Amino acid sequence: MRRTALISGGSRGIGAACVRAFAGAGYAVVFLYNRSADKAEALVQQLREEGYDVSARACDVSEGAQVAAIIADVLRTYHRIDALVNCAGIAHIGLLTDMTEEEWDHLFAVNVRSVFSVTKAVLPGMISERRGAIVNVSSMWGEVGASCEAAYSATKAAIIGLTKALAKEVGPSGVRVNCVTPGVIDTDMNAQLTDEDRAALSDETPLGRIGTAREVAQTILFLCSDGADFITGQTVGISGGMVV
Repeated sequence: MRRTALISGGSRGIGAACVRAFAGAGYAVVFLYNRSADKAEALVQQLREEGYDVSARACDVSEGAQVAAIIADVLRTYHRIDALVNCAGIAHIGLLTDMTEEEWDHLFAVNVRSVFSVTKAVLPGMISERRGAIVNVSSMWGEVGASCEAAYSATKAAIIGLTKALAKEVGPSGVRVNCVTPGVIDTDMNAQLTDEDRAALSDETPLGRIGTAREVAQTILFLCSDGADFITGQTVGISGGMVV
């Protein structure tokens, strides 16, 4: 039976690279997006023209009821979800003392509550099938923290903790849960970096360059594959050695 992958935040960056990677590996792919409708439609059109089974659903992943309704509809169409990639996320740069409670709550809603909402909606089917793979996208800043990104780092650290705990909870049901922690990746989220910033970050990275979204996506694809059947509860760094 053909496998189905659900990817949140799939219209751009690492999420879009995951859509391409899973489609190329033979999955039927459904991805969620919020505001990037033009990019989502362009990605679907491009991949369908290449012969892949890809569709997109507009969804505010911070809203649990909306998430549950959309995933129920996806399951009516595809009957099962074999792989879930929780990739939706936003950044916030600034001093913690300048941050409002509303900004803090919104960051946690998008980066953390979305992982809870999407995973909660997908898990019953995986548990029933006694198989499934979940990969949560965190960040190296969730491991070591970043100055002026305290709230963002906190959300990404929360994802790592959730991954480890959930892996223990659902492992007996045959469901695997892992996490990746990308370093500096060439995506829209890092588009504000100047050439000088990029050069400095490359110099700080043992491999001497910034990573690509495709490299992250290929690692995520592996973690969802049969080749990773005995891997769960792990945090896989994709930072070119910046965090070791």
